[in-house]
Amino acid sequence: MKFTFDRDAMIKEVSIAQEIISTKNAGSILSNISISAYNNTLNIKATDIKVNFETQIPVQIEEEGSTTIYCDKFMGILSSLPEGEIEFNQSAGDGSDQAVSVIIKPVGKKIKFQIKSMSQEKFPDFDSADDVPYFEVPAKEIKEMIGQTAFAVSEDETRYFMNGVYFEKKDDKLNLVATDGRRLSFASKSLLAGVSDFPAAIVHPKILNIISKRSPDEGNIFIAVVDKMIFFKFGTYKFGSVLLEGQFPNYARVIPENQAHSFQVQKSDLTNALKRVALMVDKKAGRLYFNISDGILKITSQQSDMGSADEEIPCEYAGQSYTLALNYRYIEEPLRVIEAERIVFEFTEEMKAVTMRPEPAGDYFHIIMPMQKE
Repeated sequence: MKFTFDRDAMIKEVSIAQEIISTKNAGSILSNISISAYNNTLNIKATDIKVNFETQIPVQIEEEGSTTIYCDKFMGILSSLPEGEIEFNQSAGDGSDQAVSVIIKPVGKKIKFQIKSMSQEKFPDFDSADDVPYFEVPAKEIKEMIGQTAFAVSEDETRYFMNGVYFEKKDDKLNLVATDGRRLSFASKSLLAGVSDFPAAIVHPKILNIISKRSPDEGNIFIAVVDKMIFFKFGTYKFGSVLLEGQFPNYARVIPENQAHSFQVQKSDLTNALKRVALMVDKKAGRLYFNISDGILKITSQQSDMGSADEEIPCEYAGQSYTLALNYRYIEEPLRVIEAERIVFEFTEEMKAVTMRPEPAGDYFHIIMPMQKE
């Protein structure tokens, strides 16, 4: 097999493959990318068994063929080479599954790398992503939905059914929900017309974060949920991921229908105050206090051996004073992704669910369960 390719174009695709591959064991086929050169097109594949990736780039082929190559080392070689055309030349081998050498060198330069390759025979087969019923979602919208939810999944592997983001079609909307049992993030967007029903699915955040990072801001992303897989495609990229099994919690029971009280703050004021007060928060407990009174929100860290901190910021509120004990992470993480200048907190009682949302209200919100006061 022999072909030439553009260095920068290859780096772009191999960097995505690196995000998919979860092992750097040079002896494992799962550490390799699969490359197949036919009809002046190079097909590139990577997998960690649960998440699959496939793409194509144009190349100039002198001799067709296929092989697999250690992804991490290949990326290191590419990154070290100058821009321009690179030659990939694999020796013919003896027809066995033994490793054979690949020569990688920039055209017209006296630089040469030699690296072992492995036969494609042991590379895992992919579930087909072609003949499945895709629906379209605007790329900008699905990226926003992922950003508003993926951070809230549970990290407790004993509650594996909460280790992913819940996808569901409800009426004419696509809902994404994530929870760890103490907080919940919800995002909803209207689907394009004509989308057929599809089964609800629990999707691992690894594939969602890759989609969010690598997909364009314009145009549509194609999504399909089939059996135990979810598929995404856009441009030349095709992704597939095994779904998480289990029964996702009845999230609707957690979302308050009405909240008796609310207060509103400037996002910048809250962000800056939280940064300062969090310096004295016990990172294990994560507890801080929101004391709400007429026109003032006082944020206080829990008293510890190291000391404490508090700060007052203006807020829109009039009425009885309340004190909410909240995990600072459950406030700080939504703050990073809420695109609004003002933030509203809604609550009914000090020990019942708190709703955190942008002002004006959007198509997403975050639910936080208060902590016990100490």
